[in-house]
Amino acid sequence: MGQQAGQDRILTDEDFLRRTLDIARAARATGNHPFGAILVGPDGAELLSAGNAHSDAPGEFGDRTAHAERVLATRACREFSAAFLATCTLYSSAEPCAMCAGATYWAGIGRLVYGLSEADLKALIGPHPENLTMALPCRVVLAAGQRVVEVVGPLLEDESRAVHEGFWHEHC
Repeated sequence: MGQQAGQDRILTDEDFLRRTLDIARAARATGNHPFGAILVGPDGAELLSAGNAHSDAPGEFGDRTAHAERVLATRACREFSAAFLATCTLYSSAEPCAMCAGATYWAGIGRLVYGLSEADLKALIGPHPENLTMALPCRVVLAAGQRVVEVVGPLLEDESRAVHEGFWHEHC
């Protein structure tokens, strides 16, 4: 899905996903898990962004539910109407977990595009105590709702996986 942003450049889903990877790298640099998300409006404008914010580092809150998508969905609900969010796309560097898929649904966001699949993330991380990945695809969670949320992904899996390389064994 092409989106207009700025001059004559039409940004693609892949362009927006690469932006989430930049956010994931920044989250990693601050000691958080390497995940990023952005909310893009129907005109292609980036409205909000969030990285994981659960770290126990000084100045952080230690909230293990502060996944990038959940933080973004909470902010989106406070800033935009459900009718507007139905026209927006949430881009995520990795497939949203069950909690984040639910947050996307309850926020009213109409479209979700993600990079690395939950299955590939689980294979990469293994049974890591800080990210006990659930084998519950976001499509299954979202299909249980009464409103349609379009889901696109996985996309750019190699690029998305690279953000995590070495992190789970070095950091945690």
